[in-house]
Amino acid sequence: MKNLVEPIRNKSDIEAIEYVLKRNSARNHLIFVFGLNTGLRVSDILGLNIDDVKNKNYIEIHEKKTGKYKKFPLNNKLKKLIKNYLIKRAENYTILKEEPLFVGKKHYRLDRSQVYRFLNKACIEIGLKINVGTHTMRKSFGYHFYQKYKDVALLQKILNHSNPSITLRYIGIDQDEIDCSYKNFEL
Repeated sequence: MKNLVEPIRNKSDIEAIEYVLKRNSARNHLIFVFGLNTGLRVSDILGLNIDDVKNKNYIEIHEKKTGKYKKFPLNNKLKKLIKNYLIKRAENYTILKEEPLFVGKKHYRLDRSQVYRFLNKACIEIGLKINVGTHTMRKSFGYHFYQKYKDVALLQKILNHSNPSITLRYIGIDQDEIDCSYKNFEL
């Protein structure tokens, strides 16, 4: 079986990664928090332009993978981080609202390999020993959403999965339940 990326199950690990990323880069921190709080694929996060988020309460996109329209509210944490990120970015140069939200040093749109590198580096720095990839953010959103609400049907709809079993397998719940049943079973 191939090595699938996993969700970050422990909230203290999420906080530690946030701390490392925030210390090193407001951009990288915002990308991570965006992924954790929206469940968007990294391609959709990196596809955002400034005018998609600036002074907005909702994000409206067409998902790159599915082409489906998606609209969802931004929580207060994301609104604050976006505002601060844009203020800081405007200190260095004039920004246009139709330009990419996340750019690299040469001012080109960031790509997923760059996100993979900074996320992997942060996880190594905190000693997190799971298979990490850019999808880890989306899976972590799904895992914690499910843990809080236990509503697989709603999560399935948010993640645009075709059925609940795919959603549960995607966020690693099936394996968690199997592991728990083995640990709690004795003859």
